[in-house]
Amino acid sequence: MTDAAWIAASALLGAASVAVLAAIFRVPLLRRLGYAPAVEADRHSPDDRRNGSAEPAAREGHGPAAQLGSLQELEVSDVMVHRTKMRGINADSPPEAVVREILQSPHTRMPLWRDSVENIVGVLHAKDLLRALNEVGNDFSKIDVARIATKPWFVPDTTSLQDQLNAFLKRKAHFALVVDEYGEVEGLVTLEDILEEIVGDIADEHDLAIEGVRQESDGSVVVDGTVPIRDLNRVLGWTLPDEEATTIAGLVIHETQSIPDERQAFTFHGKRFLVMKRDKNRIARIRIRPVTGPEQIS
Repeated sequence: MTDAAWIAASALLGAASVAVLAAIFRVPLLRRLGYAPAVEADRHSPDDRRNGSAEPAAREGHGPAAQLGSLQELEVSDVMVHRTKMRGINADSPPEAVVREILQSPHTRMPLWRDSVENIVGVLHAKDLLRALNEVGNDFSKIDVARIATKPWFVPDTTSLQDQLNAFLKRKAHFALVVDEYGEVEGLVTLEDILEEIVGDIADEHDLAIEGVRQESDGSVVVDGTVPIRDLNRVLGWTLPDEEATTIAGLVIHETQSIPDERQAFTFHGKRFLVMKRDKNRIARIRIRPVTGPEQIS
């Protein structure tokens, strides 16, 4: 997470109260905002939470504090960067190639893999790499990237954002890899991803326009199938549902109950979806445009 992102997050959280800022570093964030800690929240059954019969503090208010109420309902899989979008580094690459990759990346932490991109063996921090390089007089041949990297932290994809936020703060960590029930890597989640659920997008000088999305002159939007629904909603101000699917391609498949062919078009949730490209059984590209009139699947 960049320094600019931390400043932005602190400023927005500070608008709620100075105590919130202190909570990020010293005490559980939820308690300082009037919430019970995770262990107390567990005393309420899922039915209680759905029916709104939990603590009043979790249901009332506006702004950042109110947003915290949804953190228990969301899981890390809802906000993670999917593995198809992850940028990683081959642990067996020459050190000079690793340094070049780190310098070209907008991220300060990157997964380190060996043999397969799904076999994550460490997490490499740019500062650790550059510090090690400085200690050996910039002699790339003396750098062992695997020894510089930190041990990867794997978290289940079903972990709630509230629990993951608490875990980040407790460990003073910013970065975790998300795995499914079989231990397969699904993606990665950062502290910034969770903070953005509370305060909205945190932009900095390294942020890029959302990858895989292109605005067309006719008002339509061309989207790669792997683009997360939540990212698209944030950028365009849409409200496409993400309860049953994570990506825009997954939404189309869920709504149509099929894997559509190229040039097939469908209308739902106030948008017209045209399948532009299909790669085997994967929807690779979709054109989306707003429509007027009743919503329907056609």
